Amino acid sequence: MNETNHSQVTEFVLLGLSNSQELQPFLFLIFPLLYLAILLGNFLIILTVTSDSHLHTPMYFLLANLSFIDICVASFATPKMIADFLVECKTMTISSDACLAQIFFVHLFTGSEMVILVSMAYDRYVAICKPLHYTTIMSCRVCIILVLISWCVGFIHTTSQLAFTVNLPFCGPNQVDSFFCGLPLVTKLACIDTYVVSLLIVADSGFLSLSSFLLLVLSYTVILITVRSHSSASMAKARSTLTAHITVVLLFFGPCIFIYVWPFSSYSVDKVLAVFYTIFTPILNPVIYTLTNKEMKAAMSKLKNHYLRPQKGSDI
Repeated sequence: MNETNHSQVTEFVLLGLSNSQELQPFLFLIFPLLYLAILLGNFLIILTVTSDSHLHTPMYFLLANLSFIDICVASFATPKMIADFLVECKTMTISSDACLAQIFFVHLFTGSEMVILVSMAYDRYVAICKPLHYTTIMSCRVCIILVLISWCVGFIHTTSQLAFTVNLPFCGPNQVDSFFCGLPLVTKLACIDTYVVSLLIVADSGFLSLSSFLLLVLSYTVILITVRSHSSASMAKARSTLTAHITVVLLFFGPCIFIYVWPFSSYSVDKVLAVFYTIFTPILNPVIYTLTNKEMKAAMSKLKNHYLRPQKGSDI
């Protein structure tokens, strides 16, 4: 018993999304395609924003940073999951250090994304409610500061989360019922009572998620009240922009808030929600922002014509 209690877990076993052998070929086919779509869609937004001078505005600067974070969110665990599909043994193993690294990066990226979404809502608030002061308030310096704040908040959030976990003793079992090391699931494997630690983890993530969500709700409510007094054309444009923002906010915060505000849900539900905010949300963000935005569609059309049109004198 003493040897067991003092043994150290050097690796964790990730059980993946499903133990069903029938689903494995489908998962192996669909997830590389989804990951490729995430990379292409978000890189296209970054390329479009950087290459078109008409999009060098605070809104699109923040959108490009959101796309970069979406790439990071999808990349911290998905490539390993896809690589493990290629091996005969479908049980995925990960070292304890790599597991802690996944925990670090998922909270860094998701924490940063929350603040970026709040910054985008603030940008829309200034643009719609204080249009005469927009260029003064949302200067280039302010936009850079907002992005730096988002990464700082993400870093503080993830280091505070790791502080609860890094010194926990693990002596078995070592199976994590997910496709990446999620902090609540890993904490449950510790050899000591982690009830208080789990409450602190939930309180930390829940506070960041709920406070960001409430700020977003407040800003969008003020915007919608303000645009009611504007012309119908201005109101239609504002509604079109806000629809995209609100949709992205609900898609991202819904699963996050559910996981941390309702931490006692079944593991199968947790896995579905984890797939949603690490895979589907980074795919849907480019679709939502491009299909509902005339400026983005026009810029992408110009970009396509520039790179795909035949060059004169190319034929000899």
